[in-house]
Amino acid sequence: MEKIIKEGKSLETILNEICEENNIELKDFYYKYTEKKNGLFNKNSVITVTAILKSDLLIYLKEYLEELLTNMGLSVNFETKLREDTMYIKIYSDNNPVLIGKNGNTLKALENILKQKINTDFNIRPIISLDVENYREKQQKRLERTAIQLAKEVIKTKVEVHLENMNAYDRRIVHNVLSDFKGVSTISEGEEPNRHVIIKPE
Repeated sequence: MEKIIKEGKSLETILNEICEENNIELKDFYYKYTEKKNGLFNKNSVITVTAILKSDLLIYLKEYLEELLTNMGLSVNFETKLREDTMYIKIYSDNNPVLIGKNGNTLKALENILKQKINTDFNIRPIISLDVENYREKQQKRLERTAIQLAKEVIKTKVEVHLENMNAYDRRIVHNVLSDFKGVSTISEGEEPNRHVIIKPE
């Protein structure tokens, strides 16, 4: 996968040049930088920026996942999209139950493998949402309905509710669906993997 590497004395200037030269915006790529300090009082420091397009990274993930699943003996197709900082990959296969696993555990494991692959290869941590047909979408709607029902109960009883432990993606769903819900607020508490959402009365 092609990387964009550029040096200069100002991080802001380098990032602007990357955008102009490649006709992209800052939101279109991930980047990391190193600073090498030279000269007396480090006045001649050089900053090196390495940038990777999010669209290229999504293709890289899809190809890696396709190889992984093909080696498992599965025939798969993909639907991908980028939305802000989240990479969505929807899988269509000839054996969806195997890909999903009990309570979605296989799907979660595949998602973790992708995150670890990207972190190992590029030292970045994008948000990845993996789905098998519409399994995750149905789970999300179910979680949203549950969160709203619990929020109504909290408003009625004035007693906070602790939800079960969830991954970051599911916690975000709860926070988002209740962000404009009058009468309650939400916080996350605990350490991974035992982190959960609390719905509090306002």
